[in-house]
Amino acid sequence: MPGIDACLQEAMDLPGARGAAVVDWTSGLALGTAGESPNGDHEATAAETAELARAAAEYPAFAPDAPDDTAARDEGGAADGGPPVEDLILTTRTAYHILCFVETTFDSSVFLHLWLDRATGNLALARLRLQQLAARLVLA
Repeated sequence: MPGIDACLQEAMDLPGARGAAVVDWTSGLALGTAGESPNGDHEATAAETAELARAAAEYPAFAPDAPDDTAARDEGGAADGGPPVEDLILTTRTAYHILCFVETTFDSSVFLHLWLDRATGNLALARLRLQQLAARLVLA
C-alpha cells in the first residue's frame, strides 16, 4: 500500500503525465506534489482544483442516487459518507486534468489530481490507474 510520495511517483510514471498532486478538497491544500504545475505554482493549482472538486462533491445535481434526500446527506454531499462522484475529467486543448476522489476511513476529502498531456497521454489508462492508486493509497 503506497503512501503519498509513492502514489505520486506511480502517477508520474504514466505516459504523458506532466504533474500530479494529492489534495484535500475542503482546505485546498496540497498534501503532496510531483512534476510540473499547470500554472507554475503547485499550491495555487491545488486550491483551484479543490474548488472544482468541492463543487462536484457538494452539489446535489451530481448525486443521482438520492436527488431529493438531502436530509440524509452528510457535509460532503453523499448519503454514504463519500463524495457522490468517482472522478472528474476536464479536457483542455492540450491536456487532461483527472481528479480521482479517494475513499478514506475518516472524512473522505482527498483526491488525486493528474495533469496529463493530451498528445502523449492515454486518458483511459490514466483514469484506471488513478482509480487503482486511490484504492491503495495510505494516508497516515
